[in-house]
Amino acid sequence: MSSRVMVRMAPALKGRRSPLTLTQAAVRRLKELQTGSLRDEHNKLLKIGIQGKGCSGNAYTLSWVDVPKKFDEKVTQDGVTVLIDSKALLTLIGTEMDWFEGKLASQFVFNNPNIKGACGCGESFLV
Repeated sequence: MSSRVMVRMAPALKGRRSPLTLTQAAVRRLKELQTGSLRDEHNKLLKIGIQGKGCSGNAYTLSWVDVPKKFDEKVTQDGVTVLIDSKALLTLIGTEMDWFEGKLASQFVFNNPNIKGACGCGESFLV
């Protein structure tokens, strides 16, 4: 009695999309922060996280870190590297990070398709 073994080739793995994309304005500003005089005051990598606070429950956090933690996601685009806290990764998937300069404020803005609601001032959001 003979037995047959069928072998199938696994489908080619597709490249995965980055969980966060940066606009050209955000890339320029991050390069300024990482290469300018501010580098002496701060560490090398910007880390994005989510903290429970505000009217709607969540707010973005930005902090400078020396080295990534074990499960932090590293996003590199146009020569800029940003870290995403592992706890915030699912909330940030598909988000675009932009830099806005206005007459009264300059800030990073997150265009997040996962947000279901936000408070009136725009500081916190609900997923």
